[in-house]
Amino acid sequence: MDILQIEGLGKQFLLYEQNKQIRSCQDISFTLHEGEFIGIVGLSGAGKSTILKCIHRTYLPSAGKIVYDSKAFGPVDLAAAGERQILFLRKHEIGYVSQFLSVMPRTTAKEHVMGALLEMGEDGEKARAAAEEMLSYFRLPEELWDVYPSTFSGGERLRLNLAHTMVKHPRLMLLDEPTASLDNKTKVLVKDMLKRLKSRNTSMIGIFHDLEFMDGVCDRVFNISEGGFVG
Repeated sequence: MDILQIEGLGKQFLLYEQNKQIRSCQDISFTLHEGEFIGIVGLSGAGKSTILKCIHRTYLPSAGKIVYDSKAFGPVDLAAAGERQILFLRKHEIGYVSQFLSVMPRTTAKEHVMGALLEMGEDGEKARAAAEEMLSYFRLPEELWDVYPSTFSGGERLRLNLAHTMVKHPRLMLLDEPTASLDNKTKVLVKDMLKRLKSRNTSMIGIFHDLEFMDGVCDRVFNISEGGFVG
């Protein structure tokens, strides 16, 4: 069963002051099967992150279709869906792990992870227990759980991002360099959790520079250069 079908995806950025268009990716087409993990590799600036952000609808695509088989709505073209539908899917079905942390002001690390479940309608105590379990799994020190993440190191912020997304066990997960600032021991934890989620039928697309990490996790790998898939 296909969970995602991308046809002719393209994204251009307009620099208004210079009246210039910058092409990020073009004519991207592939299918993601349910429970499959696709890796995307390529040089910095090749357009890898743009693909994920178009799927997540952080960016509005300039061309193409992104048809996601939603549990709640059935087939949805994410390139054309309304904002309310996109927000629902982000809360309930599609997870995104970024290298950069975005947390509401005056929200502690534990509250941030709990919030991912609470917005799905989970019971408060169950959300708390699941958040603590995930924070412990990613070895975020307990003394940091009730601290505002603005003080965290890069590695601690990335571990918090991973916990926030993975605690929901999303149907589709997008990973933008999920191991960029992690030590080798934490990379092993991430890899084990990805395998665990995959065994539960989570479908994933990930961007990596760490090719060794991809071994044993990714089912297929696409190489992108100058905005398009190659060889």
